[in-house]
Amino acid sequence: MHAISIPEPGGPEALVWAEVPDPVPAEGEVLVDVVASAVNRADLLQRQGLYSPPPGASPYPGLECSGRIAALGPGVSGWAVGDEVCALLAGGGYAEKAAVPAGQLLPVPEGIDVRQAAALPEVTCTVWSNVFMVAHLRPGETLLVHGGSSGIGTMAIQLAKAVGAKVAVTAGSKEKLDHCAELGADVLINYREQDFVEEIRQATAGAGADVILDNMGAKYLDRNVRALAVNGRLAIIGLQGGVKGELNINTLLRKQAAITATSLRARPLGEKTSIVAAVREHVWPLIGSGHVRPVVDRELPMSDAATAHRVLDESGHIGKVLLVVP
Repeated sequence: MHAISIPEPGGPEALVWAEVPDPVPAEGEVLVDVVASAVNRADLLQRQGLYSPPPGASPYPGLECSGRIAALGPGVSGWAVGDEVCALLAGGGYAEKAAVPAGQLLPVPEGIDVRQAAALPEVTCTVWSNVFMVAHLRPGETLLVHGGSSGIGTMAIQLAKAVGAKVAVTAGSKEKLDHCAELGADVLINYREQDFVEEIRQATAGAGADVILDNMGAKYLDRNVRALAVNGRLAIIGLQGGVKGELNINTLLRKQAAITATSLRARPLGEKTSIVAAVREHVWPLIGSGHVRPVVDRELPMSDAATAHRVLDESGHIGKVLLVVP
């Protein structure tokens, strides 16, 4: 088969479409003929040599894919050759074939093309596990999403609205904020021109955000804590703004607030299986009914992964960028 390899870390030109050995499904795994994968910021870090795959994972980038089951490994039940699926991966999505633990498979949702289903596993699992399983967003509460026009952001808006929450977002342009509004965002904040702490205070009559989904890390840490409501929950899922920040613990204590930080890729198989099962139970019906949909900016040939990485490097996208197997 062919896959995107990274002979040496570097810029987008470091991604090489090369012939590599086919994966073989192990106990409890299935082999998927990949139709498409999606690009995530973790892939950019892996390309730069800053985020190695977990032990035992495929060396090729790609944290999700969609396609059709080509073979079942030993001990797999409940799936059949030919089933259309999408999958959460620890790596290996940028390839013509991928070996996937059966517990990380999802059926392609009703009404969604198998190609576009590649845009779903990472964002649905990230949002559901952090916003709902960890931060316990409830109807009537306010969720602040940083990077509202990203793949994560566009999914977080839709899922929060589906459960009856109010949604505020930050983004860097009117175009991106307009797309967030189309998805249901109630409060639109241009982080280049506005102070999100003050905007959240005004939008909530001084109360603050009950849950904040943050992809920035250190840069936003102090302001995120100030933007939280009493009993608020800050869920950190990214470090685009650095890894070391100052935390005013007194503010955290006064608000009786909580901070969590998670990474989906390195979680044990059992935890991923539980998250995927929860997504299938709670999110898949919303997609099937049309209340939630994948947001795809563009599709590119997988062999041209370098172009896709340049798009994400420049933040020149809304939603997900897909890589389609030629």
